[in-house]
Amino acid sequence: MNGGEKILNRIKSDCDENIKTIELEAQAECDKIIKNANKQIEENNKENSSKVLSKIAQINAGTKSKVELGIRNAILKKRREEIDATVNAIYDTLLSFDDNAYFEALYKLAATLKGSEGVVYLNEKDIKRAPSDFEAQLKNAGLNAVLSKDTVDIDGGFILKNGDIEENMSFSAIISARRDEIEDLINRELFIG
Repeated sequence: MNGGEKILNRIKSDCDENIKTIELEAQAECDKIIKNANKQIEENNKENSSKVLSKIAQINAGTKSKVELGIRNAILKKRREEIDATVNAIYDTLLSFDDNAYFEALYKLAATLKGSEGVVYLNEKDIKRAPSDFEAQLKNAGLNAVLSKDTVDIDGGFILKNGDIEENMSFSAIISARRDEIEDLINRELFIG
């Protein structure tokens, strides 16, 4: 081998060594970039997973809240229907009493007005079936009143008038005025107790 060939071989050898060093450094840099990229992807995946899980939790909470509200509203609606049906049944029961039971109920209503006086008005049906001792029974109940021959437009019960003062003791007025108390009683009996 001559001197030129030795120089060329040496240059080639140095170049090969430099190329190998550059390749190793480049490979190390690529590995570092890939490692950082994988780490970044993993962090992004964790962050995205966390965001997705958070969004899923929000959706679940919202859905649960809507379902609970829907159930609560359905229960309240059903309770309202049951209360209305019960109040209507009470009203219908009062109107369907036989004559004796019906007028006993009127005497009990009259007792709530104990010490009052005036003129008692009934509806057309009730005035026809009123017992002959109706006024005496009112007096026994504590209501000093006479029965008017005129009728009023009510389904059941009576109206007491004394001048400008009027006590509406019709079943519908009493039930309407005491609706809250009746609902509380029905709630306790049907839904709580």
